[in-house]
Amino acid sequence: MEEERRLGESVEDEELPLASTRHIWFEYDNQNDILYINFGTDLEDADDERLLENDIVLRIKNGRVVSMTVFDFSKKIQRDIL
Repeated sequence: MEEERRLGESVEDEELPLASTRHIWFEYDNQNDILYINFGTDLEDADDERLLENDIVLRIKNGRVVSMTVFDFSKKIQRDIL
């Protein structure tokens, strides 16, 4: 089964570094149960996006992950979020 999808194409066993581990910030959308994780000080425009099979979207710029979007976050951690 495909682990990652990029524009309809399978991408397997590819490791992508994070844009920054010095500045990581989170934002949670309680109404839609979505967790946004951003790496860096600002929101950066991505030149690529990848949808993983577990409903996580990676936003990539210059071969580095600049943000992740985690859909159905509370279900993934099996907890109620206040």
